[in-house]
Amino acid sequence: MGKIVRTISEDASVVVTAIDALDIVSEIERIHKTSAVITAATGRLAIAASLMGIGLKGDDDTLTLRVNGGGPSGAIIAVSDSRGNVKAYPCNPVVEIPLNDKGKLDVGGAVGKNGTLSVVKDMGLKEPYVGQIPLVSGEIGDDIASYFAISEQIPTVCGVGVLVNPDLTVKAAGGYLIQLLPFAPESCIDTIENNVNAMPSVTQMLSSGVTAEEMAMRALEGLNPNVLDSFTASYRCDCSRERVEDAVVSVGKETLEEMIADGKSEEVCCHFCGKKYIFTQRELKSLLEKAK
Repeated sequence: MGKIVRTISEDASVVVTAIDALDIVSEIERIHKTSAVITAATGRLAIAASLMGIGLKGDDDTLTLRVNGGGPSGAIIAVSDSRGNVKAYPCNPVVEIPLNDKGKLDVGGAVGKNGTLSVVKDMGLKEPYVGQIPLVSGEIGDDIASYFAISEQIPTVCGVGVLVNPDLTVKAAGGYLIQLLPFAPESCIDTIENNVNAMPSVTQMLSSGVTAEEMAMRALEGLNPNVLDSFTASYRCDCSRERVEDAVVSVGKETLEEMIADGKSEEVCCHFCGKKYIFTQRELKSLLEKAK
């Protein structure tokens, strides 16, 4: 289970959300059998989605992040609920490219930066909120901060990281989201900047045993922070036979008739968790009656 902690400065002008997402990103690698750089890229996006999802109000609200920068990874999608539970899907799970000039996994090179980051918030209204910005770097953290600055006018620092072992398992994964409210004084902003510059990378902290709470407290050092709340979060796919049936119906009568003409059962696999759903000829004919 991942651990999410929210802390707030004494004057309530800065909120920090931090997560240890080792279990979540390990599940991404297990399900999708990703190469190292795609584990890092998908893991970072899932971490960001989890951190942002916590900000949703309703129990049934969801947040979807989709990044497509024109790189070899193709599109990557992550979906979070309001408790930080998340699921993710990389279009191309295996990509092999050289390390970057710092000797690290080249997430920006895999994702690319000639594209967009899309944010969709489904809050039970008639239409979901949709925001989209050009990618800044494809490294995910910078792009999330840019989204908040451009689309929501919230000064934000986002640090996300995934450390992958040589055997492709995940050694550390997590991140933090620092957000300043409009009334934050200049001195507070300076303190945050100094704290962030002094902090090691996310994966360095987590690998050395720093907890999500300690990470959040470090970001607010000098501002007398307090813990607001904490959650456990996991990789959680909410697919069901009913939802898959709706998806099959949505392909339309013509496609369904072609499936039936084949005379075989059809298998539908969930992109997010790999679960397989089998539809017999009888079931396909029943769904055809619902299709338009």
